[in-house]
Amino acid sequence: MKSAVKINGITKKYKGFTLGEIQASIPCGFATALIGANGAGKTTLIDIISGVTGKDSGEAVYFEDKTDIDSDELRELIGYCSSANFFPQDWNMKSIMTSMETAFDSFSGERFRKLCKRFKLDDPDSKKQKKLVKLSDGNRMRAYLAAVLARDTRLLILDEPASSLDPLARDLLCDMFREYLAQGDGDRTVLFSTHNIADMEFATDYAIFMHEGKVIEAGFVEDLKEKYILVHGDAESSAKARPLMLSFTANSSGFSGIAAAENGAELSALDTAIEKPTLQQLSVGILRKAEEDE
Repeated sequence: MKSAVKINGITKKYKGFTLGEIQASIPCGFATALIGANGAGKTTLIDIISGVTGKDSGEAVYFEDKTDIDSDELRELIGYCSSANFFPQDWNMKSIMTSMETAFDSFSGERFRKLCKRFKLDDPDSKKQKKLVKLSDGNRMRAYLAAVLARDTRLLILDEPASSLDPLARDLLCDMFREYLAQGDGDRTVLFSTHNIADMEFATDYAIFMHEGKVIEAGFVEDLKEKYILVHGDAESSAKARPLMLSFTANSSGFSGIAAAENGAELSALDTAIEKPTLQQLSVGILRKAEEDE
């Protein structure tokens, strides 16, 4: 399978935190979520892939054969967006449109106007517009997303795009991911980070789980849902079930948690209920196990 980004041994060391060595592949044609708690290294990795931050070692290979993130060619092919102050806060929508038209050949003012309307933002051609500093966190994120989605790119890299959006806006963002991928006929890719996958599960094809600067699990979501199971059981079965579980939560009436699917038969024999986990449940189980193993 083609990779939009192949990450080979990337490391970055800060005081009190080390990223890597990271080995991972972002599959071409799909939406990949970087999942982990705050401080797991998601933003650091995204900033390195995007060229915002330098790395200490390793390399990222883009579209199978390109490694120079500072090249004009890759700058045109990759769209990056951060939830931090992505544009000067005294800019308005007109300022954003003007700067993007200057910076990127493929930026479409017409597409940007349509996205502003879809996101319920100021018309960039209107005389009266709010500055970014006057917008809510959610509307600022909408403005940043409109700017990057108005470009003709092959790879979108988004750092916590849903963190400040309300549920309806997150649902719209999921739809726009799907539209973006569909328009690329298998040649477009989305990479985004999140610490809360619940509202973005519909938009996620592939997941990479991070903990303490390391990749601890990765795979296509449907494959991961076959690899792991969600288990519920009565309190009297909890002691026997616990050694077979990866994550485990119990109270006086029963227990629940994530287990490897290979332990399903033994757990079923304990009169437990076994279900396919959601990505949110899977995320909690995998990340909780990583914390318990520290």
